[in-house]
Amino acid sequence: MELLTILLIAIGLSMDAFAVSITSGMAIKTLKIRHILRIALLFGLFQAVMPVIGWLAGMQIRRWIAAFDHWIAFMLLAFIGGKMILEATILEAEKESADPLHFGTLFVLAVATSIDALAVGLSFSFLNVLIAAPAIIIGVVTFAISFAGVAIGHAFGSFFQKKIEIVGGLILIAIGVKILVEHLFS
Repeated sequence: MELLTILLIAIGLSMDAFAVSITSGMAIKTLKIRHILRIALLFGLFQAVMPVIGWLAGMQIRRWIAAFDHWIAFMLLAFIGGKMILEATILEAEKESADPLHFGTLFVLAVATSIDALAVGLSFSFLNVLIAAPAIIIGVVTFAISFAGVAIGHAFGSFFQKKIEIVGGLILIAIGVKILVEHLFS
């Protein structure tokens, strides 16, 4: 898989973490660098680990679905992207807020924002993509984007949040279409 494609996937996956980071930055009254690092490190770590878990699971079932794996990869990415777009349109009043610095809350947020990465790891296994480099790239990109998200949220509020989630969803859908087209017409 091309580096540009992996970077775009990493950016798309990190948009949920970015949106939550913005919200976290808005919620923290006295922001310190250790707060930003705590959030960014946990989000980056989970985004790096979840694709590996999905990839390992996919390696166990890959031989049974090899004939239609590109369709599964397309459907997973399209579903994830569509879900991100749908969630971006939910009214803020419907979303719960909690202390983003409490470890339990942060842990749940990190897991919730990285479930999509699990599905991408599953897709990578179907496409015979080795997982080490993509997992590292996804983790590092998510760390950087989450770091920036907390700072932006603290400084500017929720102006960008919904738009970012929609862009991330569109990126993942486009990559899913690209994978499907490459397999159908190659």
